[in-house]
Amino acid sequence: MLTQFSRTELLLGREGMEKLQAARVAVFGIGGVGGYTVEALARSGVGALDIIDDDKVCLTNLNRQIIATRSTVGQYKVDVAEARILDINPKAVVRKYKTFYMPETAGQFDFKQYDYVVDAIDTVTGKVALVVQANEAGVPIISCMGAGNKLDPTAFEVADIYKTSMCPLAKVMRYELRRLGIPALKVVYSKEPPMKPVEDMEISCRVNCICPPGTARKCTERRSVPGSNAFVPSVAGLIIAAEVVKDITGVKGVQS
Repeated sequence: MLTQFSRTELLLGREGMEKLQAARVAVFGIGGVGGYTVEALARSGVGALDIIDDDKVCLTNLNRQIIATRSTVGQYKVDVAEARILDINPKAVVRKYKTFYMPETAGQFDFKQYDYVVDAIDTVTGKVALVVQANEAGVPIISCMGAGNKLDPTAFEVADIYKTSMCPLAKVMRYELRRLGIPALKVVYSKEPPMKPVEDMEISCRVNCICPPGTARKCTERRSVPGSNAFVPSVAGLIIAAEVVKDITGVKGVQS
């Protein structure tokens, strides 16, 4: 019988689709990268999604975030993502958390309930805490490295963190994880050298913040505001989703 997932089943088989339906995946960060990951996982038939982000959609998100439209500006990202997921697959189970994940909030999450964890957040402290918590729970995790200040979507690779190069965020993560004795981490990273953003305060969120009312962490409080676009973070998010689907189902495709 034909279903909305029939075309996917032609590649993954019935057993693969059943594994996805039974899976519970947590996506931390529903922005430029994580939003596309959530979208692809929902369209792939993942049965349960936990989405974690305390941010609201901002006008400056429209250039790259799939959940950002004029009609969603000012809404919580997890609320918008939940609506999209359920519009795609009404049978999906969605658990949303309006939470900024950090070591201080890590206790809200029982990683042993998850079949896979996606790290699509920006802060090093939070990313390291996610990896540690996933490792302690024995849950697979994939982490996105830097996607800002880049223009080449073809430069992304999937690798272990200790085999990465060029990416400044990956360098910091390698140091922190080595210090903590974490032996491995699957990441998506770009070998493209980051660009230096144009120094123009008229178009900088640093001094012209238009975050919606009630935004907890405004751009004016950030150390830096990276440039971005529609095609780099989206590609990173889709690569992450592909890795999650392949790992859960065990279907890797044709190997060259």
